[in-house]
Amino acid sequence: MHLPLYRPISDLPAGRYAPSPTGQLHLGNARTALLAWLQIRRLGGRFILRLEDLDPARSVAAYARQILADLRWLGLDWDEGPDVGGPCGPYEQSRRQAFYDAAVDLFRRSGRIFPCACSRKDLAELARAPHGQNEEGPPYPGICRNLTPAAWEAKLRQKGQCAYRFQVPEGSLSFVDAVAGPISQNVRQAVGDFVVRRADGVTAYQLAVVVDDALMGVTHVLRGDDLLASTPRQILLYHALDMPVPHFCHVPLVLGPDGARLSKRHGGTAISALQEQGIAPEKVIGFLAYTAGLLPEPEPVRPQELIPLFAEAKLPRHPWRVTEAALAELGLSIEKNH
Repeated sequence: MHLPLYRPISDLPAGRYAPSPTGQLHLGNARTALLAWLQIRRLGGRFILRLEDLDPARSVAAYARQILADLRWLGLDWDEGPDVGGPCGPYEQSRRQAFYDAAVDLFRRSGRIFPCACSRKDLAELARAPHGQNEEGPPYPGICRNLTPAAWEAKLRQKGQCAYRFQVPEGSLSFVDAVAGPISQNVRQAVGDFVVRRADGVTAYQLAVVVDDALMGVTHVLRGDDLLASTPRQILLYHALDMPVPHFCHVPLVLGPDGARLSKRHGGTAISALQEQGIAPEKVIGFLAYTAGLLPEPEPVRPQELIPLFAEAKLPRHPWRVTEAALAELGLSIEKNH
């Protein structure tokens, strides 16, 4: 089963950076972007920038523009993207609904998905214990998977709208991540049948990212390890669409001083804040390369100078925490930027 319009774009390796325009680019995002860029430039491949603005309630156009500007300020470039075009566009998820609809239609016709009128509240109430929960809530217990047509119609009349879930096969799925190593997950037990289209009609991230990466010919995915647990679900979707599975590399996150994932609440870490204070982009790049194990100590450097130094084996296996002392290397103070 193939998606319509799918065609191999190039024999070259292809990587991507796919930010969500829900906030400003900060040091953690920038490090992931730098590493994804270095990985594919080291391989001599195509680098793609894609905006994951699928959820209209959270995406902000001004953030999208700022992210592109911040990445260019850092010295990163891309061969395809929303501002430069390319053969695999559009490069904004908000404009790619037809591709997601085609995938959902293929799944519907092949019996790989089923309609589900269960709300998160319904499922939470059915959960007997908190263990086994994931970012989407407790594992789906299969309530709607085998409903008769009459029972389904009755439930839909009661609820008024439905989502679509991918029917997960039994057994474990295994793959090898370039940083995390061998990973095995029984998706049915850990997550259950997962949503590919929400009840409000928005395509779920798991399906959108697979369709986009497949149609754009992405061969290498380097991203934060907060997405590691969702990768088995995505591999199941690649298999169901008969698409090649990319090489995965999940890097540990950058954490704030409080040990939480770096975010906008940690003042002074936004790339725009560094620009405003006159910090040179080469200094930021050198700092990020140091935290990623590519330099023995922070020193100003351009991204191009790091290409021969990149190797997946050098990448850290543990999160890196931004401290007051670390930011002092860039002439910043977290406290004064709250």
